[in-house]
Amino acid sequence: MKQIMTGNEAIARGAWEAGCNVAAAYPGTPSSEILENIAHYKEIDSEWSTNEKVAMEVAAGASIAGARAICAMKHVGLNVAADPLFTMSYIGANGGLVVVTADDPGLFSSQNEQDNRWYALHAKLPMLEPSDSQECKDFARDAFELSERFDVPVLFRVTTRICHSKTVVELGDRENVSVKDYERNPGKCVMTPAAAKNRRYLMEKREEALRAFSNDCKYNAIEWGTERKIGIISSGISYQHAREAFSDMDGKVSFLKLGLTYPLPDELIQRFASEIETIYVVEENEPYLENFVKQLGVPCIGREKLPAVDELNAGIVRSALIGDHKESAYSVEATPPPRPPVLCPGCSHRGFFYAMSKYKDIAVSSDIGCYTLGVAPPLSIGDSVICMGAGVSAGIGMHKAFATKGGSEHGGKKINKVFGVIGDSTFFHSGITGLIDAVVNKSQLALCIVDNRITAMTGHQENPGTGRTIAGEPTQAIDLKTLCIACGVKPENVRKVDSYDMKAVEEALRDAYNATEIFVIITTQPCALIKDVLKRRAGVHCEIDRDACVTCKMCMKIACPAISYRDGRIEIETSMCNGCTICAQVCPRQAIKQVGEFNDG
Repeated sequence: MKQIMTGNEAIARGAWEAGCNVAAAYPGTPSSEILENIAHYKEIDSEWSTNEKVAMEVAAGASIAGARAICAMKHVGLNVAADPLFTMSYIGANGGLVVVTADDPGLFSSQNEQDNRWYALHAKLPMLEPSDSQECKDFARDAFELSERFDVPVLFRVTTRICHSKTVVELGDRENVSVKDYERNPGKCVMTPAAAKNRRYLMEKREEALRAFSNDCKYNAIEWGTERKIGIISSGISYQHAREAFSDMDGKVSFLKLGLTYPLPDELIQRFASEIETIYVVEENEPYLENFVKQLGVPCIGREKLPAVDELNAGIVRSALIGDHKESAYSVEATPPPRPPVLCPGCSHRGFFYAMSKYKDIAVSSDIGCYTLGVAPPLSIGDSVICMGAGVSAGIGMHKAFATKGGSEHGGKKINKVFGVIGDSTFFHSGITGLIDAVVNKSQLALCIVDNRITAMTGHQENPGTGRTIAGEPTQAIDLKTLCIACGVKPENVRKVDSYDMKAVEEALRDAYNATEIFVIITTQPCALIKDVLKRRAGVHCEIDRDACVTCKMCMKIACPAISYRDGRIEIETSMCNGCTICAQVCPRQAIKQVGEFNDG
């Protein structure tokens, strides 16, 4: 049976076919759909973990106990999971253990463009890189067997285009794999320094065996052309770009397609190079393959021709390696207009940020999520965004610096208060430890947890505050206010507010601004795009009273995409509006009214 699948769907299918038993992940584009699809397979016990480190440890524990397990995350998530990842390289695998890292060349939804192929090198882990959806499924299935064969976790590296592009996949049946017997073995699984040192020697022997395997396996293969003048060494999506770029050369070009990219096949590369006049290495971002090829003494052309930043495509490869063929099919005549990301109409963060924007003597340490978009004018909320959880921790450091200096100049005024902004899912992910730090070290940070009841930016995944598992089953919802108090914040310093209630928001911000100890504001409106919210508010929107409107444009300062100024009039696109009334509350003439009825049936 054949089916058109994205790479993420195919990875999920491959894990199922391999007899995988346990799956864990924290959502992050471009990897989110892997676990969402695995969750459809009832034979696999799946969970959204609180963060990537937890996901890695859940999968690691399952593997040690004998089950085949997979964890998935975007590239920056592997930084969070690096601690257990490196140690699991020492421990190895009982049941097959597969770790998916989804890199994001081009930074479509990420704060950096790191190349996670280097993790395989540093952690001494075999790494598979598929180049289409069929290979995503096949490699994911094979990765478990490879893990068990060499007693090692397998790093499975994909990129945005592989994750989200669709190709035809030949499906297979689920393998009947029993959970392996568990035998207590502290020398293998308890990484005291003495035990770890013994395992370190075994890792070197394992790497020798893996390198021999890489030189003679189906994942690394030479595709000879009719001539031996040009040879391309590539892997993953870059291989597809190179094939397309050289497609009109009548099959003359030879390719060394690498699917197992750590350890790299030294003998196979040298054999390929020995018969080729000119070697090009085609890869995105870092010169990972190129460096290795050159270390073998093989002359090649790569980074000096191809860009080190952003995604590749066939046109870029063709232009760089063949010449600028302006008349080729790869030329792009039209440039699409820019579409900067913005907070959605009815977003529960908008009113809160608007109220915060009135404070001109504050600094705001923001975090990773929809609320990062508050940095865009006219709201302009956010002075720093570093990584998950830094909205709290970096805010603590900013306050220390400003307090030491006695305030700092910013836009001609002194910074008198630091606010931290973090979302509900991100707070559960890595904000709790920062809050404890703030309490213990007597920070005066004002922390704002903008709770929209979902992990929104990555596609509406559940989190510990939603009260549902990945399968949609009811579970205990963690209450943010109770959690903050348990972390040591005084009850009177934790304020829950409806983020659509501008008066309550403004009062909470004023109290937080004036507080001389840690103060927490928790907003409580769900994401406007949650299905239940859309259904409830489907008949509600805001309209303008033309007789009362004086076109002062105050409503436009909230930066709602549903509001525009055209032909001398303020317009509200009612098909986009969800009736949040933030615009009505900021209108000085009371010229905007909410109309319609909520569907509470």
